Amino acid sequence: MKHSTIPVAQTVVYHCKQRGIKNIVISPGSRNAPLTISFTEDPFFNCFSIVDERCAAFFALGMAQNQKQPVVVVCTSGSALLNYYPAVSEAFYSDIPIIIISADRPFYKIDVGDGQTIRQDNVFARHIGYSANLKQDVSHATDRIKRYVPEILGNDSIKEIQQNIQRYNDSELNTAFGIVYDKSAPVHINVPFEEPLYNTVDNPTTSPIVAIEHVEHDVLNVEGFRDIWNASKRKMVLVGVNHPNMVDQELLDILANDPSVIVMEETTSNLHHPNFFSSIDSIIAPIEKSSDNKILFERLRPDILLTFGGLVVSKKIKAFLREFTPKHHWHVDERKAYDTFFCLSQHFKHNINTFLIEFLRDSKHVESDYYPYWSKVKANYETKREQYLKEIPFTDMLAFAHITKTIPEGYQLQLANSSTVRYAQLFHIKASLHVFCNRGTSGIDGSTSTAIGCSIFNKAPTLLITGDLSFFYDSNALWNKYMRPDFRIIVINNSGGGIFRILPGKEDSENFETFFETKHGLSAEHLCKMYDLEYTKAHTAHGLKLALANFYEDSARPKVLEINTPRLLNNKILLGYFDFIS
Repeated sequence: MKHSTIPVAQTVVYHCKQRGIKNIVISPGSRNAPLTISFTEDPFFNCFSIVDERCAAFFALGMAQNQKQPVVVVCTSGSALLNYYPAVSEAFYSDIPIIIISADRPFYKIDVGDGQTIRQDNVFARHIGYSANLKQDVSHATDRIKRYVPEILGNDSIKEIQQNIQRYNDSELNTAFGIVYDKSAPVHINVPFEEPLYNTVDNPTTSPIVAIEHVEHDVLNVEGFRDIWNASKRKMVLVGVNHPNMVDQELLDILANDPSVIVMEETTSNLHHPNFFSSIDSIIAPIEKSSDNKILFERLRPDILLTFGGLVVSKKIKAFLREFTPKHHWHVDERKAYDTFFCLSQHFKHNINTFLIEFLRDSKHVESDYYPYWSKVKANYETKREQYLKEIPFTDMLAFAHITKTIPEGYQLQLANSSTVRYAQLFHIKASLHVFCNRGTSGIDGSTSTAIGCSIFNKAPTLLITGDLSFFYDSNALWNKYMRPDFRIIVINNSGGGIFRILPGKEDSENFETFFETKHGLSAEHLCKMYDLEYTKAHTAHGLKLALANFYEDSARPKVLEINTPRLLNNKILLGYFDFIS
């Protein structure tokens, strides 16, 4: 087995291996050759080659998202590293443990006109769990160090200096990896290399020190809070992004059957119960339109708001809870609590299962009309939604209605951002589906790359539903050899950023169509030919039903279904839905 001759490369790889981090995503380059050689020559690691660094980082993020385990992504020096930033920020806000390892030039070649160099240290400073800026070895390429920066050697021997460097690098790596595991945060490890870069040895020449610490968590104390809960007649549980199978169903059943509790969850929460409110905007929007909206909002206002999970999609629930604030807002999360509604009063630093087991142990139901009243409202909009779907022409909304009904049981579902994830909130999603979406920063970039990475080790097939802009924006995601034959993509192509027709400020002008909606006439068909993907298209309700009939059948290649919908009608139908159910 080959190892790079450079001690710091051996050290980084050793730390990864000792912690059981197996999945390494590598983009091609020369400066990162010592890392590439050391990772790819060791059969312990699963190495993936993704050329586009932005795609590579999202690919790694998707893998970490699915596995809930750290994934390494490796790049060469220069602007390559900056392409990781969108995925790094997403990982930072979504608590996804990716490890960015960037090869760098020697410090004395930065800002002197050397090629492919930028200031890489601390480049993600505002969106990273930790930045480990490792030191360059002096036992490697010593002649160059003596030539360019002899002053750093001083009077100590090369051996003594190298030992100090080794201790420093081990310490930095132990800190970085500790944060990856304790905080589930992305970390950046910047590694300077001097040439030669490609020399190898059969056996390691370093003895790194790996320190794995186990973090103690706070003792859970719910005394007093349980009493407040049991005495309250209006409790709202609001759940954002949540990994599948994170909460025991019996605990959810207790909440669902309490008449003083309404549970509002989103498609991305991966929670299911007939009593839960899964289309939040279908509750809020009719109240906004009502002449009695203040009275109704007061009736919906909870005394206690209990939240868990990640970020919430619905802007309407955020606006409501910021205006009609609860007396108490408690958030449950092992790591952090956002004051989203500007009334956070308690952060329980525990996982939700541990919390609910203890918190609901002596829960008492109080007489309340909170759930019964709003349950009738929910039943009413569900009836009206079905009626509305029978009356509307073929548009985004009708397409989503067909799609969500036909996804096979057990699929992994990836949702792109913008319109896609919002439409998904309006419809019932089967309980057997595992739903993911990059809601940390809610960007449209990287959705396809994330979905492909997320599919790699998943036993079930994966379906990505995406809009046209998100799909074309991340088209380099298709440039790899890791797409499984059972991977499926549905592209809703409404010829632009249709969501901007729904937002305030829309106007029918050339400037709006060019600079906001970004109207286009592109088709996914040519990309599918380029990447050898099976392609089907539909532009009517009947055509969509025919296409979906065999879309999920076994195939030798991944499949893409492109659905063309009317650009100028989609927004009217969606806004009309909220009028109709009101």
